[in-house]
Amino acid sequence: MVENVLEVKDLTMHYTTRKGPVFAVDDVSFHVARGESVGLVGESGCGKTSIAISLLKLLPDNARIIKGQILLNGVDLVPLSETEVRQHRWRRISMVFQAAMNALNPVYTVEEQILEAMQQHLPDMSDAEMTQKVDDLFRLVDLDPQFKNQYPHQYSGGMRQRAVIAMALSCDPDIILADEPTTALDVIVQDALLKRIRKIQEDLNMAMIYISHDIAVIAEVSDRVGVMYAGRMAEMAPTESIFHRPIHPYTMGLMSAFPSIVGEKTELVTLPGEPPDLLNPPPGCRFSPRCPYASTICTEQAPPFKDHDGAGHFAACWHPGGEK
Repeated sequence: MVENVLEVKDLTMHYTTRKGPVFAVDDVSFHVARGESVGLVGESGCGKTSIAISLLKLLPDNARIIKGQILLNGVDLVPLSETEVRQHRWRRISMVFQAAMNALNPVYTVEEQILEAMQQHLPDMSDAEMTQKVDDLFRLVDLDPQFKNQYPHQYSGGMRQRAVIAMALSCDPDIILADEPTTALDVIVQDALLKRIRKIQEDLNMAMIYISHDIAVIAEVSDRVGVMYAGRMAEMAPTESIFHRPIHPYTMGLMSAFPSIVGEKTELVTLPGEPPDLLNPPPGCRFSPRCPYASTICTEQAPPFKDHDGAGHFAACWHPGGEK
C-alpha cells in the first residue's frame, strides 16, 4: 500500500476583507503519496497559492482556516500553534517560492542562508557536515559550489531559482511545494530547470506539489493533476488521463485554449466570461455561468467531487464530458 505523505481533507480558508470574507479555498480534499508529484493548475485567483500557504500555515493576518485537516505524516497541522508548526516547516514540508529574489535575503550569502535553515532544524550535524551538505546541494541543483559565498544579486535568475530549490531541500523534507518556480525565466532555462526538479524529486523519492497557471509545465512535472476553479477542486486525475480525456467543462476549456505544436492545427477557443467574485460566489457549480452545458441543477446544487471511472479520475460536475 502506497504511503500518503500529505492528506488534505475538506480544507476551507477565508480572507477577511472590509467587504466581507473571500472564499479562497472552499472544501478542498486531495492527497500526495510518497514519491508522487501532484500539479495544481488554474487561472490566477483560483486558490492555488492560498492552498500552499495554508499547508505551511504561513497565513497573512487576515486569513484563517475555517475547517478541515492538513495531515502531514498523520499529524494534523491545523490545530497546532506557530511554535509547533515550526518544527515541521523545512524539516517535513518546505516551499520553493515564486520570486527567488524576494525569497533570498540580499545582505547574506546564499550559503549563509542555507546554513541558517540547517542550524535550526538539524542541530545534531557538525559545522563540517553542514558545509559539505551545502556543497552537495549545489551540485544536486547543477550549481558550482564555488558560487556559494556570493550574494543573491550576483546570481542570474536561473541560478537564484536553483539556490532556492537547494534551500528547500536542505533539511531533507518529505514534501516540497513549488509555487510557479520558473516564472520570468526564459524558455530554455525553464525547460532545464523543470527537468532538474523532476529528476531530483524522482531520485530522492520525495513528494511534491507543483503549482502553475501553465498547463504545459504541469504536464511535464506531474504524475497527477488537480484543476482548481474559484477556490474549489474541479477535477483531479492521473496526468495522462486528464490530458487525453478531461471531463470537467472547465478543464476541457483549458485544453482547447492550449496550442498544440504537433498534429493538425486547430483554432484556439477561449473561455467566455470571467471567474466569479469570491466575495459573492454563484450558488451551485461556480463554473455554471461560463459553462456551455449548464442546466438548472448546476445553478442550484454544488456537484459532488467523485470518481467518474473507478480509476481515480475525480471531477465535480453534473454533466461530465458534456453529457446531458
